[in-house]
Amino acid sequence: MLQESKKQIKVIIADDHALLREGIIKILSLEPDIVVVGEAEDGDQAIELARNTEVDIILMDINMPNVNGIKATQIIKAEKPEISIIALTIHDQEEYLFELIRSGISGYVLKDVRPQELVKTIRCVAEGQAFIPPALTPKVFKELNRLSKKKEEESRHHFDLTEREMEVLQQISMGLSNREIAENLYITEKTVKNHLTNIFQKIGVTDRTQAVLFAIKHNLVET
Repeated sequence: MLQESKKQIKVIIADDHALLREGIIKILSLEPDIVVVGEAEDGDQAIELARNTEVDIILMDINMPNVNGIKATQIIKAEKPEISIIALTIHDQEEYLFELIRSGISGYVLKDVRPQELVKTIRCVAEGQAFIPPALTPKVFKELNRLSKKKEEESRHHFDLTEREMEVLQQISMGLSNREIAENLYITEKTVKNHLTNIFQKIGVTDRTQAVLFAIKHNLVET
């Protein structure tokens, strides 16, 4: 028996397939700490329920009529950031996953998930954790690395720094002297000084300390 002091996890199920909603309701009805407080068959209904219902978690299908799950997630998270959303989908394509993460989901579950895995995910998210299927985790890290490199490239091009100037900037951020930089990059100290002059001019600073602080602020170097 559920202790009265234990808080129940209030869940809304948003999916355009009534049979799937009924199946999930039956699964969750067996859990004493989880209660379904609403159903939605499209994104519009999900948004309205989120606005007018006390809810902790929304199980959100992606492909629904009218407003789809991604758009509904964006609207709900903008209006009710305290509501956690778990994407419930048949898709494991990367583009869905990354767009949903950017929209603010806390979990991503495929529709062929085992019942206990779904329950486990709901409880994890209710405790403030995030959940992504282990099989998709490498894809997430791959995309994060890609975005990080893209941001670095954009920053470098924005300030018109060359590859060599970026290397020199990285070296001075490590506290190395001109002689040490010259030895590491197999160039002369005079060349290092010329690079520093160009770097200072391009990013609008006057000394090494300012250059390092600027580089860290704009993610131009690894720290």
